[in-house]
Amino acid sequence: MPQPPQPGTAPTVPASYAAAGVSIDAADKAIELMKGSVEKARRPEVIGGIGGFAGLFDASMLTRYERPLLATSTDGVGTKVAIAQAMDVHDTIGFDLVGMVVDDLVVCGAEPLFMTDYIATGRVVPERVAAIVKGIAEACVAAGCALIGGETAEHPGLLGPDEYDLAGAATGVVEADRLLGPGRVRPGDVVVAMEASGLHSNGYSLVRHVLLETAQWSLDRHVEELGRPLGEELLEPTRIYATACLDLARHTGVHAMAHVTGGGLAANLERVLPVEVSVVIDRSTWTPQPVFDVVRRVGDVEQAELEATLNCGVGMVALTPAEDVERTIDLLEGHGVRAWSAGQVRADGDANGRVSLVGQHPGW
Repeated sequence: MPQPPQPGTAPTVPASYAAAGVSIDAADKAIELMKGSVEKARRPEVIGGIGGFAGLFDASMLTRYERPLLATSTDGVGTKVAIAQAMDVHDTIGFDLVGMVVDDLVVCGAEPLFMTDYIATGRVVPERVAAIVKGIAEACVAAGCALIGGETAEHPGLLGPDEYDLAGAATGVVEADRLLGPGRVRPGDVVVAMEASGLHSNGYSLVRHVLLETAQWSLDRHVEELGRPLGEELLEPTRIYATACLDLARHTGVHAMAHVTGGGLAANLERVLPVEVSVVIDRSTWTPQPVFDVVRRVGDVEQAELEATLNCGVGMVALTPAEDVERTIDLLEGHGVRAWSAGQVRADGDANGRVSLVGQHPGW
């Protein structure tokens, strides 16, 4: 029987990076496969291509601003990646990453300029990495920003061979006197809700617990209420609101916007309210997509818990003067985003900037 090497003696087989589970050749192939996708996600200000140590962006474009404010945001996709991995579908999860990042920028009126991504995986499968980056690049095109660089890291022993996680960061710019936020909000402003494409990329720990673990539904199970297999519904990409919301900032008198992510509608809207007002949202103005009701009923989830975890059908909101509501809705629908008036800002010195939801969704 072969004996293990004694301390201080050389191993019988030379050690290598590949033997430790990291393939430089696979990483190089992944870069070659993703080049075409990244090239499509360019802006004129981008200098050079991928492969350098840093992405370069010509900041002289900022000279057209009187007082440019840079905005930055970073985020990940969360446990939705587990759905992509289980279904072996990887070219849409990039929309979830970009949506989570760039739409946090646009709420203050900032135009997303460029983004970088980070993919950690147990084993680099070039085709899989290229599919992930393809989705990220396509989403950047939809958001009007450049994919300026990124990193793929192989972490054998920390992640399984087919496991991965991804994160990203983006930078944007807004003119100081065009900055949106609590300082602009006024009593009488109307809450214009923008329809979500589905669950987006938040609350998947709850959704997976209810549907996959407790109910033990399979991802290929056809769910009548959804009209398609469960896995397809759970993998529905996050809607990207960036270009539509930037149009609102340019062409309407919008005062503030809120991206509805983790924490739900009320908690995220409260982040852009001054303390001297309150907001009342009327649930009867919309019916959430069926997936939200499925999670609620199958998991016997209380509505307050559901609303504190999921977006419940509203992915973004805008606070706009009453006289601008019709123009705001028309502009959004011109971008393919269904929108409606869902509530109003009220003067209330004791409310401390709180949001309350009243009424009930039709059919619930």
